[in-house]
Amino acid sequence: MDHSNDQKYYKYHPYQDLYNVPAQSLYNLPTSPEYLFDEEAAHQRRSWSENLQYYTGAGYLSGAIIGGAKGSFDGIRSAEPGDTMKLRINRILNSGGHTGRKFGNNLGVLGLMFAGLESALIHYRDTDDLLNTALAGLGTGAIYRAARGPRSAAVAGAIGGIAAAAAVAGKQVVKRYVPI
Repeated sequence: MDHSNDQKYYKYHPYQDLYNVPAQSLYNLPTSPEYLFDEEAAHQRRSWSENLQYYTGAGYLSGAIIGGAKGSFDGIRSAEPGDTMKLRINRILNSGGHTGRKFGNNLGVLGLMFAGLESALIHYRDTDDLLNTALAGLGTGAIYRAARGPRSAAVAGAIGGIAAAAAVAGKQVVKRYVPI
């Protein structure tokens, strides 16, 4: 075979000139966040839709993980002496999946209610402080247990308010004393 003709032709390589160009000159991207309106830059918190997604998603995910673990342990404990390994694994997976979905849905709904109440309070009070979070937790607990009666709603509201306030206070402590 004659290779002397191959020297006249080059293989096509569309990216051959891009390897020597630095990325800074190709893409002149800003390093600071960009906002469409100046009012968006003035706010130092998440929007209501971002809060809604964050709290609902975090609640569902944590509830699914905790519920899945609890259900798996319940499935392990409910194993009977004559069960085969396949039946035991099936029981563990079914129990973990069922309990995980249940816990995830419950905590997701709590997150949804909390985010809605907190965003409404921030909008109407025109401030973002610990009181909004505590009131949103109180309202979330009260609404969540309202169907079981006023006493249950009051207890759940108190627990929700205290838990929300403790979470914000704990976040402030971690910000202040734990170096990141």
